[in-house]
Amino acid sequence: MNRLKVGVLGATGAVGQKFIRLLADHPWFEIAAVAASSRSAGKPYAEAAHWIEPIPVPEAVAGMTVRACEPEALPEVDFVFSGMDAAVAGDIERRFAEAGIPVVTNARNYRREAHVPLLVPEVNPDHIAQIAHQTFDPSGRGFIVTNPNCVCVPLVLSLKPLADAFGIDSVVVTSMQAVSGAGYPGVPSLDILGNVVPYIGGEEEKIMWEPLKLMGELQADGTVQNSTIGIHASAYRVPVVEGHLLSVLVKLATPGVSEQDAQQAYADWQSPLAGLDLPSAPEQPVLLYDEPRFPQPKLHAPNENGMQVTMGRLRKAGLFDFAYTALGHNTIRGAAGGAVLNAEMLVAKKRIRSRN
Repeated sequence: MNRLKVGVLGATGAVGQKFIRLLADHPWFEIAAVAASSRSAGKPYAEAAHWIEPIPVPEAVAGMTVRACEPEALPEVDFVFSGMDAAVAGDIERRFAEAGIPVVTNARNYRREAHVPLLVPEVNPDHIAQIAHQTFDPSGRGFIVTNPNCVCVPLVLSLKPLADAFGIDSVVVTSMQAVSGAGYPGVPSLDILGNVVPYIGGEEEKIMWEPLKLMGELQADGTVQNSTIGIHASAYRVPVVEGHLLSVLVKLATPGVSEQDAQQAYADWQSPLAGLDLPSAPEQPVLLYDEPRFPQPKLHAPNENGMQVTMGRLRKAGLFDFAYTALGHNTIRGAAGGAVLNAEMLVAKKRIRSRN
């Protein structure tokens, strides 16, 4: 098929740069425009962006003139990715949707909106039906789809096989979050080197709420009946560059599940994306290691181009049924890469099409 033309909003920021890196050689999508704040608009991209990715700025993008984050400034795009900060994303993303331009966003602004999908394609692909109930654009062409908080992605992916097999009653999760999750320049070095910060503002609330929508049940009116799973979360910032590590306790809805039964649930679980041939979809979305020292951020966050969630130390737990460790690449699977996968599924399901 002809590649779809995409715009990247917030293109000079850390998440925007990750979008550009992931899209540079994408077989379905072509970067047609980059947009950012008024400080950057009018400059060549390579001059406007303080590039922090481990590869050179892609040649096709380096000379692009940064545009304003307005629909009128990106007339040729089929849809946009948004890597904007939540402080400015809400109004701008709405204007694009109202102009008939689909928005696939990493920002949190619309995650709680009743008819906006909060999407992890392997967990709740049916939630894309919510798009038909959105009222941003009377023609139905423009809409908004969000991806979750960067901890919630590995959390729900690691829970999904257990939820499908046995049901889940409650979860306690402790997240040890990499400094890249704070963006750039992020956490001051003297605050984090040789240290752990036991609080990340606003993070725990998102971890306790977003999985309930992600694992909720789609209703006929396009809303989601949130899951009733009880979740308690603690969030810590640790001196790791990439990869959020989670310590998870799970109480199942089904009593008497053995450790072997739980392991078999992961072995038997099939991704609903199988057969769609999405370019960014990991062949094995969730990998459970036998080695008790795994997973580790340095070794395993890059698995399957950063799109795989890895797990280890699945074991019986005293007051709960099971404990395990999970790991996800926060800036790829938990941010830009997750949004790219969302867009690929929307294309495969014919929700995003060429405007020409």
